[in-house]
Amino acid sequence: MQVTMTTRENLMAILMANQGHWVSGEQVSNRLNISRAAVWKHMQRLQDEGYVIVATPKKGYKLQHVPDRLQGPEINAHLQTQTLGRPQLVCLAQTDSTNLRAKALAAQGAAEGTVVVADSQSHGRGRRGRIWLSPPGTGIYTSMILRPAITPAEAPRITLLTAVAAARALQHTSGIRARIKWPNDILIDAKKIAGILTEISTEMDAIDYIVVGLGLNVNTAAAQFDPEIRRLATSVRIETGHTCRRAELLAAYLNEFEVLYDCFQTKGFAPIMDQWRAMSDIIGRQVTVDVLGTRYRGTAVAVDDDGVLILEDEAGQTRRIFSGDVTRLRPKKPLTTAVKACSRSRPCRDKVTLAGGPEEPTASR
Repeated sequence: MQVTMTTRENLMAILMANQGHWVSGEQVSNRLNISRAAVWKHMQRLQDEGYVIVATPKKGYKLQHVPDRLQGPEINAHLQTQTLGRPQLVCLAQTDSTNLRAKALAAQGAAEGTVVVADSQSHGRGRRGRIWLSPPGTGIYTSMILRPAITPAEAPRITLLTAVAAARALQHTSGIRARIKWPNDILIDAKKIAGILTEISTEMDAIDYIVVGLGLNVNTAAAQFDPEIRRLATSVRIETGHTCRRAELLAAYLNEFEVLYDCFQTKGFAPIMDQWRAMSDIIGRQVTVDVLGTRYRGTAVAVDDDGVLILEDEAGQTRRIFSGDVTRLRPKKPLTTAVKACSRSRPCRDKVTLAGGPEEPTASR
């Protein structure tokens, strides 16, 4: 699908590529095929939006500060992908749900790698129809379209891969050591910072498309969470004490996802599953699992290579849980697990220490 950039987007791309350096008005005019007066008007509009642009008659324009916006040029400045966000990067100020927008595009034939991102959602959704609060200017709400050559039975692996990508992006951009709670939550000290919603469309025994949605609390202050979830939720801002540039974090997530997705397609899922287990917040814990209203209690002894939870009850009987809501019953002692490398751009850590947190249930996205 051919995507045409607007004059504003092309102007921002020029400024972002030369941030901190002078760009002449004549150079911008020639590249955009517009008059110098039109260039000036576009610069004024950007300044009104919060961009700090210095202008002098002899030197031209210099971009000094970019506000925290989820726009194409800001995201592309940090994007290192070959596929994700390349066929189409849809940036919306507000939408009902990025997953709904992505599914609509997928049904119309949008290519793999199409990404939808919104500054806010009016009907952000989680698993089982739960609401995902999505106020403007604070979080990352994004969905991508995938068309993998896998069977529907293998689709849960995409959720696990997404969790690893999100956790790695948090680590590399903010220094936050996140943990993963099966099947789709990202936690910091037992508090939820992100959730994943994966939806698939199938034709017979083949996948037509998968839409992977991620909701990530970035610059949310504690007071912005509803009182009933305040003790269960956190954000990058709360954990680090400062705000984070959302465009950079989103790009890091897409970069990490593509590395892992390529690994999955070329080397299989085992290397990714090793990383997931190393980041897991559930293996070895006493838990209850709610499966469509039926509660099972036992020890989460493993998550198999298909992403299925293996639960062992007090009698030593095991049960395979494909989907459900997990509640931890008690903390466990720290566990050290080896991690295998799976990155074409950076090595993984040799070891990751998994520390148990306090007893807390967490809602799923």
